[in-house]
Amino acid sequence: MEWKELLKQNATTLEDLKSYLTFSQEEESKLKDLIESYPLSTTQYYLSLINPDDPNDPIRKMSIPSVNEFDITGLTDTSGELENTKMEGVQHKYGPTVLLLSTSTCAMYCRHCFRKRLVGLSNQETLKMIDNAIAYIKEHKEASNVLITGGDSFLLDTSIIEKLLKALCEIEHIDFIRFGTRTPVVFPQRITRDNELLSVLEKYNKKKRIYLVTHFNHTNEITDESMAAIEALHKRNIIISNQAVLLKGVNDSKEELSRLINTLTRVGVVPYYVFQCRPVKGVANNFQVPLKEGYKIIEEAKLSLNGHGKRFRYIMSHITGKIEIVGQLNDEEMIFKYHQAKDPKNMGKIFTKKITDDAWLSDI
Repeated sequence: MEWKELLKQNATTLEDLKSYLTFSQEEESKLKDLIESYPLSTTQYYLSLINPDDPNDPIRKMSIPSVNEFDITGLTDTSGELENTKMEGVQHKYGPTVLLLSTSTCAMYCRHCFRKRLVGLSNQETLKMIDNAIAYIKEHKEASNVLITGGDSFLLDTSIIEKLLKALCEIEHIDFIRFGTRTPVVFPQRITRDNELLSVLEKYNKKKRIYLVTHFNHTNEITDESMAAIEALHKRNIIISNQAVLLKGVNDSKEELSRLINTLTRVGVVPYYVFQCRPVKGVANNFQVPLKEGYKIIEEAKLSLNGHGKRFRYIMSHITGKIEIVGQLNDEEMIFKYHQAKDPKNMGKIFTKKITDDAWLSDI
């Protein structure tokens, strides 16, 4: 079955889920209301990874709605995406990198998503915005790379992906192109069942270097199917890196985090970032690990990692930039460094801040 046909079988209602999982009557009533605000969609493949007898199953936590999402503590836009939007579908926060929000569609809607608000464009609208986006990139010669994201960039039609690659490869000052996609993790059939996509990536990777940034959060996601997708990309010389998010109840232990990173390095997926979970409404109190605890987990996990595994940075995406969580200075203060900065004056700046039980830097 082709990937588009498989996608039509996604579970999008509570009734769909009841074939796999059980819910109390109270949960059913509440979750039906929740899904109207925060839609549900998950692939049959990803559902198959859930242990239905374990209410704390990590795959379930990441993909199945929870009544905890009614907790609206937190923010809507934690990193200032709205103010960095230059035109429809285009963000430009840091000089070297332009973001194309190419679609609002995902194969699976992560319950910890920092874009729970609606963002991006449909496939049809993407075609309309490509010309304006390419014109913007051509004008901004400080941009050396483009990140095609969403939503999930691999949910675009292959023809649209090729149109984007063709246009970007013709821009001299663009050195490389990145795709942000979780399809290797939640819907590997998008890759393994579309030889046309693989051919397009192979073709344009010879013109400009293509990187794929994906999002494994737990070793239960590393399966024969996901590894088949990774191997298909490796055969086309696509470099794959991983951005995990530290998530309460999913990977917030030194054992799981080190197991995840060691497995990824073994299969040739480069650990890139471990992100501090953003305090988004419906996410903050559900998934966020406090900074002090998060730092402790990261450092303890590193004791079981080799040099390649330790290359990642523990990062938070803040409205002022990407801030590396460097260390604990004393019982009260932690050390931070600007890894990326919206204001160039802050680039590389190191600072300390008193941290109690807060999980975010809300007032720099």
